[in-house]
Amino acid sequence: QVQLVESGGGLVQPGGSLSLACAASGFPFSSYGMSWYRQAPGKQRELVAVITAGGATNYADTVKGRFTVSRDNAKNTVHLQMNSLQPEDTAVYYCNVQRLGLHYWGQGTRVTVSS
Repeated sequence: QVQLVESGGGLVQPGGSLSLACAASGFPFSSYGMSWYRQAPGKQRELVAVITAGGATNYADTVKGRFTVSRDNAKNTVHLQMNSLQPEDTAVYYCNVQRLGLHYWGQGTRVTVSS
């Protein structure tokens, strides 16, 4: 079955950096686009970044130029490098894949940006 396991969250000061990882299993990883979403307290889940099977990327305007999504097909892992973090980036970050019409989610990893 599809499994997505996020890691790398934590507490960071404004202006700092964090790198998130999502280890995927249960499907042919290299054939699927992967996405990162986030959900801040009291807000709806929002799309942050996408990387296609071919490696093309797209970002929400709010993170463009600060976040970078990448994938390692040899390790079935997708990464999210987050730089210049701001308090408004505080959220639980989720890895996502859509397969056969279904969305699959990891358990999420919490990122807190605070001084």
